[in-house]
Amino acid sequence: MTSRDELVLSIRLEIPNAKVDQSTLGLESFQNSTLRPIAKFQNELILSIFENYIKRYKNVFYKLGTEEKLNYIENTVKKDSKFKNLIRGVFMGHFTVDEYEFYHKNSSEVNKRIINLTKERLQTQLHYFEKQSA
Repeated sequence: MTSRDELVLSIRLEIPNAKVDQSTLGLESFQNSTLRPIAKFQNELILSIFENYIKRYKNVFYKLGTEEKLNYIENTVKKDSKFKNLIRGVFMGHFTVDEYEFYHKNSSEVNKRIINLTKERLQTQLHYFEKQSA
């Protein structure tokens, strides 16, 4: 029988420009080998979660200019604790047991990286939300 960890790793996407080698530090290595592939795999879900967040707050997002939308995303991802916890769960659900152990020991720094990856991902895909408002 295949273990959960093997199954989790088997669906993980490869990201060619996320380099990991002997010189890569622990947190950077974790970000490139674990967090970035999970973010890419979970991209549609992350977009959907944010889209539902926009709807929950009465579509105010759609009335904003581009710069204000980027700020709205940043404020949501960095300051809304319910949103942050949900996003962390999206990532942690795809950790292997060893990755979770690493996360547990470095949770503060890994959480910052998860939030920054999510912010960047949402901001660079702003066009996705433009289509939704049309």
